Amino acid sequence: MNGKIVGSVILISAVVAGAALYYLQVYGFYEEVTAEMTEVQLVSLTSGVPEPIRTEAIEAIDADSSPIRFRACFQTPSSLAMLTETYVGLERATPRNAPDWFDCFDAAAIAAEMQAGTALPFLGQKNVAFGVDRIVVITDDGRGYIWHELNDCGEKAYDGTIVGEECPRLDDT
Repeated sequence: MNGKIVGSVILISAVVAGAALYYLQVYGFYEEVTAEMTEVQLVSLTSGVPEPIRTEAIEAIDADSSPIRFRACFQTPSSLAMLTETYVGLERATPRNAPDWFDCFDAAAIAAEMQAGTALPFLGQKNVAFGVDRIVVITDDGRGYIWHELNDCGEKAYDGTIVGEECPRLDDT
């Protein structure tokens, strides 16, 4: 009899802990970012610094718990031809999953568009947080997506490899 009670308490505790963990990962830490706080920028080929681009209908979420939880969606009237001639493009980028409730951001669909060549990745900002770059992908019909991704310095810092002088100091970012 006592074994059933102890087993039940353990099972109930595990279910409650699992539900709490799920909620915190998917909903608890995220908050919506207002459009006024979200300016979409791309790094200029000529100056090497981020410059704002024309956007509308911005939706964004972020969390203080991690620098790679930022996700955003937007529309831009700028053409891919103009953007590729003006801003730093990237060879590759890997869209990061967003919570299911953030409907506008579908990592698999973004990756498929990049693979098909109907969407191109750009550098939005280098070291938005230590070892983390802001990636902006824009489709040929003007839809845009933003996420944060570890750069080489971030990957080295988090896997324990010696960072080296080419990476900024943690307090410089």
